[in-house]
Order: sequence, then C-alpha cells, then structure tokens
Amino acid sequence: MAVSYKTQKVQDVEVFYREAGSKEAPVLLLLHGFPSSSHMFRDLIPLLADRYRVIAPDLPGFGRTSSPARGEFPYTFDKLAAVMTGFTEALGLSRYALYVFDYGAPIGFRMATANPDRISAIISQNGNAYIEGFSDAWTAWEAYWRDPSAQNREACRASLSPDVIENWQYRTGTSKERLSPDGYQLDIAFMSRPGAEDIQLDLILDYRTNIDRYPEFQAYFRDHQPPFLAVWGRHDPAFVPAGAEAYKRDLPPAEVHLLDTGHFALETHADEIAQFIRSFLIRHV
Repeated sequence: MAVSYKTQKVQDVEVFYREAGSKEAPVLLLLHGFPSSSHMFRDLIPLLADRYRVIAPDLPGFGRTSSPARGEFPYTFDKLAAVMTGFTEALGLSRYALYVFDYGAPIGFRMATANPDRISAIISQNGNAYIEGFSDAWTAWEAYWRDPSAQNREACRASLSPDVIENWQYRTGTSKERLSPDGYQLDIAFMSRPGAEDIQLDLILDYRTNIDRYPEFQAYFRDHQPPFLAVWGRHDPAFVPAGAEAYKRDLPPAEVHLLDTGHFALETHADEIAQFIRSFLIRHV
C-alpha cells in the first residue's frame, strides 16, 4: 500500500504527515513521541493500510513539521494537543482510533478527554498515564520540575545528546541484530538543528503538567471505557511494564502484551505489533 507525504496548515503550523489507506476506511491516528517523528511508523503503516486509513503527523517541534520560534509559539503539551486536534478537524476526522507512544500519550489523552465521542479505540505503545509506569531514571527531569532553574535546565540537556538517544533510548533492552540505525540517526540529526534542544527543554519542563492530568485521564478511562490495547517493550528504561498493567485498574477489559524489546518497540517488533493491532481493531472498530 503506497504511503503519501503531505502537509496541512493548522493555525501557524505547517503539519507534515504520512498517510496510507482508503479514505473510506476506519481511521487510525498515530502520535509519535520524544525525540522521534512519524518516521518511527515507517514499517507499521504499510502493515495496516490495507484495512485502515492510517495517518501519522509530526508534532510541532519534531520531524518535518514547521517549528515556530519559541517566543511565538508555546511549546507545551496543551498547545501540541490543540494543534493535533485542529489537524484532525482540518482533515475532517470525526472519529478515529488512537495509537499513542511516549509524548504522544499525554497529547492523545488530552484529545480524548476533550472529545471522547471522537475516539473509537486506543492503542498505547509505551505511552504512560500512571505513576507506576515511571522508572527510577527521571531524577534530572524531576529536579527541573521542582525547580526550573538555569542549572537544572542545563542538567536535562544530556537527555538530548546523541549518546543518550542511541544507546539509552534505542538500544536498551533491544536486540542489536534487529535494530536498524535509521531511527536513531534521524532523531539525532533532527535534534542537531538550531533551536531544537531549547524547544525540547521547554517540553521537558512542561512534562510535569502531564502527571497533574493523570487523574483526569484515568477518570476518562473509567467513565468512557474505550477499547484499549497496550503493546509495551518490557525493557523500556523510562516506562516500565507496571505502567501497562496499571491501565487494567480503570479499564478491566484492556489487553496488555509485553514484548521482549525496549522503548522503541516498533524498531524491532513492527510485525508483531501490527498483528496485535489488527486482531484488536477487527473486534472493536
């Protein structure tokens, strides 16, 4: 199934996105995370596009979506969710399933809580909504949340380094033989662009607002009971398997599958994840 590469103007942002599948098919919206882009879905999209209209945008500040200057555009999760909501409305997407990963989770969950009738199902791949999901590797970020000083901001800059992106985010818990260099090398290249690190440091500070919203997200799960699938790299150094299992507390029918890989599970397990998604969506969408 051929993939198209398009842009859509939303407010002052030119959103780049990938799309495949029939316009008459049920929609699956893929939201990437940090520090990636829609490129992370390059293997998954063709595996689902025969049955679904699959759409994967780059978030503002990521990938090929235009990045307004920091003084002109607030890099917050509220703003990114507003742009993504505007993106779905510009494309006329009145109902869709969500695939959320990492940063895409708090963005997608904001969209779902604001417009629950638009969400047909949710797939979370290492996308957290519970305190139990955090590993013990968040010390520098937590210090920055408590005290947003210049010193604490600089301490978080190490999270954006090529070494951390490749060896901590991508390689931890992942088979060396199955991991392509394409994903982490592209992420590193995007992170090297002028101003990219400061945009990410703004979002790291704002990440604390996601934790504040967890009770709201969990209430949405309890009240609306969206069909829910978690496909999770069990060796993720940031979001541990307890975060996947925690969804069952508010969504007892939730399906949880733990895969023998790391944070960027699609880099090594796209075929397996696609099979879980197809089985899940056939039954619920």
